[in-house]
Amino acid sequence: MKDLQMYINGEFCESSNWKWIEVLNPSTEEVISRQPEWTIEDVNRALDAARAAQKPWERISSIDRAWYLLKIAQWIKNREKDFVEILMREQWKNRKWAEIEVGATISYFEYMASFARHIEWEVIPSDRPNETIILKRKAIGVVAWILPWNFPFFLIARKAWAALIAWCTIVIKPSQLTPENCTEFAKVIHEAGLPKWVINIVTGKWSVIGNEMAWSPKIDIVSVTGSVEAGESIMAAASKNITKVSLELWGKAPAIVLKDADLERTAQWIVDSRIGNNGQICNNAERVYVQKEIKEEFTKILVEKMSAVKVWDPCKDDSVDMWPLVEKRALESVTEKVERAISQGAKLLCGWHRVWDKWYFYAATVLDNCTQDMDIIHEETFGPIIPLVEFDTVDQAIEYANDCDYGLASSVFTKDLNMATKVCRELEFWETYINREHFEAIQWFHAWVKKSGIWWADGKHGISEYLVTHVVYLDTYDDM
Repeated sequence: MKDLQMYINGEFCESSNWKWIEVLNPSTEEVISRQPEWTIEDVNRALDAARAAQKPWERISSIDRAWYLLKIAQWIKNREKDFVEILMREQWKNRKWAEIEVGATISYFEYMASFARHIEWEVIPSDRPNETIILKRKAIGVVAWILPWNFPFFLIARKAWAALIAWCTIVIKPSQLTPENCTEFAKVIHEAGLPKWVINIVTGKWSVIGNEMAWSPKIDIVSVTGSVEAGESIMAAASKNITKVSLELWGKAPAIVLKDADLERTAQWIVDSRIGNNGQICNNAERVYVQKEIKEEFTKILVEKMSAVKVWDPCKDDSVDMWPLVEKRALESVTEKVERAISQGAKLLCGWHRVWDKWYFYAATVLDNCTQDMDIIHEETFGPIIPLVEFDTVDQAIEYANDCDYGLASSVFTKDLNMATKVCRELEFWETYINREHFEAIQWFHAWVKKSGIWWADGKHGISEYLVTHVVYLDTYDDM
């Protein structure tokens, strides 16, 4: 068992109360590490350090900030195998997915470093003859992050690059379920020579650290990736100081299969979009709408592919498609939602069982005869469950898809470009995949609508989340 340390003021340290929180292996339920349970006093030390470092960091040139990002990427690359092993141990991901996450993290830092020189000011013509109006962009200040467990390492990169490029300093709280990758990241930034205090890392209970950071006057933006309930709690706490919130919350992505779709490919794309990371991604395909004419044939192909999904311990077999859900509560939640759907009239076609009588493995599941009013169509499952709903017309499919509290991802499968364009135009989701699986590129813009959150990231527009504007009216006199 490993005892983890946190990082404040450029130093590794333990909690002031010397209490610990255990981290479990989701495959065996064994304790694999302990994280310090930090107190409010510890959190405030981290916030003070970030506040003290912000102005000095703001004075560092754009090219030097970019250089630090590239150096961080190189140091991660030097320890790439170590981080892959950590993700496999903490989440029990298979090697392929762990390598994808670490590789994407490296690529993210490398690609985004180039944007350090892309923060531009604007000159706006004035109505006054001797005046120039200048719109400057400046750092929002100190950033507090509360990270999730499903992509814990990649989310550090997704949030860190923009904040660092935008002259901000940072306090990070990793998930209680997956803290080790973040504490190892602290070693990377320490060894890479990032100036002290720019990034601080604390661990502990959400109920203590999360709210303390959100309502603290020492931060300027609090960013959370998590549940809608977590987002509501953070918004309430942040309202005390009118602090900006950045929320990446739940999704309920619809996948619409039209009668002219390539059924074999579409079934595989949807399976890949559902079981990716065990269905524990906010833009996973969560509900599938299939046109009546091809429903029977498509369902047969889909069930064959879902039934073939291999579930087992990825450290014993690299070829597995799925591994255990992240914790016991996740297993109980998925099980309850499937049982409720069946009680409401859904028909089980495959799955609906815990794989083995212990640990958190769950079989890939397909539910037929689902209707739009069922809970399984409206509640995020965050597990490998596909509910099928039949539709007659494209307009009906669009209506069903938009009948949702969330607005993150969506997809449509068709050979008709005009029909794909119509569906994209009318769907109320931030992103739509056409004839491909749900998976994001690092160079695009990523955002949310409805209850999926208030946040944007990636590409050149992602920097704006951590910037504020300052307008300067510059008047020159004729006699000067």
